[in-house]
Amino acid sequence: MSELKVWLTTSDQKHLLKEVDPSISLASSYQEQFKIVVDERKKYQQMDGFGASFTDASAYLVYNKLTPEKRREVMEKLFDREKGIGISFLRQPMGATDYTTKIYSYDDLPAGVTEDTELKYFSIEHDKQYIIPLLKEAIQINPEIKIMASPWSAPGWMKTTGSMIGGSLRRSYYGVYAQYFVKFIKAYEAEGIPIYAITVQNEPLYVPKEYPGMKMDWVEQADFIGEYLGPAFESAGIRTKILCYDHNWDNTTYAAYVLSNEKASKYVAGSAWHFYGGKHEAMSKIKEMFQDKEIWFTEGSGGDWVPAFFNAYMDQMMHVIRIPRNWAKTVVWWNIALDEKRGPTILSNSTCRGLIEINQQTGEVKYNVDYYTLGHISKFVRPGAYRIDSYTYMDKLESVAFLNPDGSKVLIISNRTNTAKKIQVIKDDTELFSYVLPGYASATFVWKE
Repeated sequence: MSELKVWLTTSDQKHLLKEVDPSISLASSYQEQFKIVVDERKKYQQMDGFGASFTDASAYLVYNKLTPEKRREVMEKLFDREKGIGISFLRQPMGATDYTTKIYSYDDLPAGVTEDTELKYFSIEHDKQYIIPLLKEAIQINPEIKIMASPWSAPGWMKTTGSMIGGSLRRSYYGVYAQYFVKFIKAYEAEGIPIYAITVQNEPLYVPKEYPGMKMDWVEQADFIGEYLGPAFESAGIRTKILCYDHNWDNTTYAAYVLSNEKASKYVAGSAWHFYGGKHEAMSKIKEMFQDKEIWFTEGSGGDWVPAFFNAYMDQMMHVIRIPRNWAKTVVWWNIALDEKRGPTILSNSTCRGLIEINQQTGEVKYNVDYYTLGHISKFVRPGAYRIDSYTYMDKLESVAFLNPDGSKVLIISNRTNTAKKIQVIKDDTELFSYVLPGYASATFVWKE
């Protein structure tokens, strides 16, 4: 076995994704020992990447509120694997979300114009100001990045409310909206930004009152994909993956309906999931039912509802492990950056937290717990890696393991108890290494055989 490397985070924050000497343990004594057998012969899903979202708010802050030198440093700490956490997957909103400087779509009409069925007013000009420059810089720092896109709403004129807030998509505009996706993908590709995947609608079962959103039930989504979006992609020669659902684990009916729909399923690569309701196992349930379809985890935000540091850290490390253990090809947090007031936002009360905080007054940058928890996987597991088999002990000592394209192995372990545990990592009945992990600590182990 080649040299073992260990990166550690402890709940007292003395170690935050810090490389430590594997031969020196922080805990002098332990009461229990656990065997973790790692078996690379049992391969599961292939990983696409790990990251967050350059929302309009996040991109605005990083691009406009930092000096060029500070911005470069922040971008490297986000996207460079050596200097930072090597983010390799971005979920980009198509137009405004709740975290935006203003409400906008890619086809907003001038006064007096009520519809634009030929999409003559289509434009990504808004994104060219600061979102696209940052995406280009991210790709330049980490060429392995994959970018997916999700709309929070269709342009208001296509909807029952006439607004990006509330309502649903009028059936008479299904064909036009499909072309809106085609135009978006082509416009981004013209900027040198390929779109790897899209979801049809962010959180289609939730209609927010304050910010862009759009109700789209499973029958509507299956019809839209099967009869309009899929054929539109096909005729335009677009290879971007179409993912369905893009909402919480507490509903499996939606994804199951779309994936089993005769017209839609041939165009759908799989389903996308959020963590604000239900359990991780929902993804495994859908994978079991539709084995030829893939699973992506596309949004989980840190926020006041699980306060930092301790609670958020323990909660997020659980997700970092259990999400891939339930077939997801990605782990994606939400805003890359928010300011000291949890904005910019159109919400009257923002409770979300970004990976980093940028103070608009001072330009000071603070790296939040979310940065370090994501880093435990994004820095070490390369796109194209396979999840491989590893023992896990639910609610005690949880693990997930990967085989990287270069043959290196990655094992992430979270000690979910308050006492130190000795870990023996075993392959083919032989101990590869052992380590004593302190209580409430997490470690990423990397080695090559």
